Amino acid sequence: MQITFIRHLPTEWNAKQKLQGRRDIGLLPITENFQEGIACNQKLLIKLSPFDLVLASTLKRTHQTAHHYGYKAETEGLLDELDFGPFEGLPKSKLYEKYGNDWIENPKELILGEGLTNLEERIVLFLDKYKGRKNILAFGHGSWIRAVMSYYQYGHINNMNKMTVENNECITLPFKF
Repeated sequence: MQITFIRHLPTEWNAKQKLQGRRDIGLLPITENFQEGIACNQKLLIKLSPFDLVLASTLKRTHQTAHHYGYKAETEGLLDELDFGPFEGLPKSKLYEKYGNDWIENPKELILGEGLTNLEERIVLFLDKYKGRKNILAFGHGSWIRAVMSYYQYGHINNMNKMTVENNECITLPFKF
């Protein structure tokens, strides 16, 4: 199974370095720079297509991003962003201040609005649910995509915060079951 992930386009909170989590925030107007990024990614998607399935989380920023790409995505709650609980709406620096090195080295042990073990369980459920598909396009979120990248590379999510995924970044992972 091959899955291509695209992180949603930027929101106002992305621009302000605030944690969004499950807050349902819409996109900023698309700048020329991001329009060029979409066009570049679309060329790659043409090479990767056809897709068996196009998915997005329950949050509107992923559906709006899919729309900018010309797709109508099916909603999949397992793709929802990590629930940052009391840190949602705060600068990322507040999370770093509270958890420091644990956020980087051992995030799986943390409980924010949800435990990060729950995020890993959602990733496993997602992969199991769609393992019969050949080629999926998924519009998602930064923490979720970093976590699935860590899971793909290391078999766990503990390295997720040593990785970066920018808004509108396109990443393809070939899973073998």
